[in-house]
Amino acid sequence: MQSPRKILADIWTSAAGDPSALDTVTLTGEEPQLPSSFRLAAAAQVSVAAAGLAAAQIWKLRSGQSQDVAVDMPHAIVECRSERYLRVDGKPPPPAWDAIAGIYQTRDQRFVRLHTNFPHHRDAVCELLNCKPERDDVQAALMQWDGEAFETAAYAGGCVVALMRSHHEWSDLPHAKALAALPPISIEKIGEAAPKPWPVGDRPLAGVRVLDLSRVIAGPVAGRTLAVHGADVLLISGPDLPVIPWLTIDNGRGKLTSFVELKSEQGRGVLRDLLAQADVFSQGYRPSALASLGFSPQDAARISPGIVYLSLSAYGHAGPWAERRGFDSLVQTATGFNHAEGQAAGIEGPKELPAQMLDHATGYLMAFGAMMAKARQSREGGSWHVRVSLAQTGRWLWNLGRVVDGFKTDDLKAESVKPFVEEVPSGFGPLRSVRHSAVLSRTPAFWARPAMPLGSHPPQWPALV
Repeated sequence: MQSPRKILADIWTSAAGDPSALDTVTLTGEEPQLPSSFRLAAAAQVSVAAAGLAAAQIWKLRSGQSQDVAVDMPHAIVECRSERYLRVDGKPPPPAWDAIAGIYQTRDQRFVRLHTNFPHHRDAVCELLNCKPERDDVQAALMQWDGEAFETAAYAGGCVVALMRSHHEWSDLPHAKALAALPPISIEKIGEAAPKPWPVGDRPLAGVRVLDLSRVIAGPVAGRTLAVHGADVLLISGPDLPVIPWLTIDNGRGKLTSFVELKSEQGRGVLRDLLAQADVFSQGYRPSALASLGFSPQDAARISPGIVYLSLSAYGHAGPWAERRGFDSLVQTATGFNHAEGQAAGIEGPKELPAQMLDHATGYLMAFGAMMAKARQSREGGSWHVRVSLAQTGRWLWNLGRVVDGFKTDDLKAESVKPFVEEVPSGFGPLRSVRHSAVLSRTPAFWARPAMPLGSHPPQWPALV
């Protein structure tokens, strides 16, 4: 199997990074760190290191100064479970899942996973199954369905579900074959524009303006990572959009947050004005959703020449599933991870990964792609489109190889997590949260702004220094 350093080198050079920059990186720690048959710790360390190295290289572009980057594997894997370790005023997270979310069996003895944490997704499942939102009722209703037929009907009905497949079954699907031709991170020039000069500042991304229109984990982690290196990240949410509060807090560190109602022309006008002054536009909506509102990549490049546009999806931008909604747990189920983990653990049925690794690794790779594209923009000009997906990150993770006897590893104990936790104030009360795990020798990573309740700030950019 490739070492973490070799994995990092492949990711770095695939995005046109200077190979000599890899000499500045120190990676410490040993695999495995969690009970799993997959190389979760390596994926955590490498994805964080890629983003940290990109920030260091931007600082070199801005200042002429080189610096060292270090990522400790235990710290990186803890950060990739940061939502578990968040404490608000000393209180632990509430239950992570809705009452009917999770695994069920179907008439043909297949397993399906339902994601019902958002009320409209739960309501759609119950409407399709014509049942009450109770686990026993849902299971009884699913015994009238074959697994694949339910999955197909569920997506047509606005539900968010996945049929458990083996990796072989997944790989045989036309969609998986379409993704196999794509890189884990796609960085593409989509328009002409003059190079943007770097603003004045003493951090890698100081003065870089990031519009963040993402929710849940992967996209918000990308914005959180850009903020930890000094970017002005403005999280845009709708006042009526459903959210998962604990994730909003954990991933809101370092960000400004405003409400903008994109269903109204006035709100779209506000977003256009913000976009015209932005450097990065980050979003995780289905492609057709934002295009219908006038914010496709091509629209953004016209409104803000030189923009770096980030697109996050569940299943990738090519193939018949390109418009499918999805979350980390569902992509794990659909692409073979749950099946493989169950087999490795010697249990009947699915077993999830012990971290939302597709989400977290995708978030760091998304931030990495944003910074690599921004660096190219500063040298070459142009507008740029960066695309990542949970399924593509999953394919990358799968191809890193498997851990023999990975389930003999103990899960992390509280005392092993404690060194990576800091106490900070926030708009929710005192937070105990996981520090960023990339250590830069000249420009230390930190969040300059506290996490705040959604809508706490006006929809405007802070003045440039």
